[in-house]
Amino acid sequence: MPSESLISLLAQVRACTLCAHELPLGPRPVLQMARSARILIVGQAPGTKVHATGIPFNDPSGDRLRAWVGMNRETFYDASKIALLPMAFCYPGRGSGGDLPPPPRCAETWQARLMAQLKQIELTLVLGQYATAWHLPDREGSLPMSCGTGL
Repeated sequence: MPSESLISLLAQVRACTLCAHELPLGPRPVLQMARSARILIVGQAPGTKVHATGIPFNDPSGDRLRAWVGMNRETFYDASKIALLPMAFCYPGRGSGGDLPPPPRCAETWQARLMAQLKQIELTLVLGQYATAWHLPDREGSLPMSCGTGL
């Protein structure tokens, strides 16, 4: 089976409406990736500010993350270096304890296909319990550690 075109796959993801009926703000898939990326950052799902701008981690949590890994915005948003792949690509809505968890349908539909495109990854930073459960199933419940990069 020939490999899937990244351009075609990203177009499919960005046009996805699988969860539209569940999303309070409607679908707006947000991710960043290129085959040449060497660092993968996996998060949960976008919040309202990211949904509004369409830019991953474009909120205070992104500011903290960039400071934590010692990366400026220019490097962080260079898709040729950094892939930003949440477990769900659209804002899932708010529950009583904060934002709702990422709908599993998103990861079930897209994660394996997108990960297959990322053959150059040297460092993966996994953020949150849902991303940990998917990407590090043997470490669920533990705190995966990583270090910053000088890219």
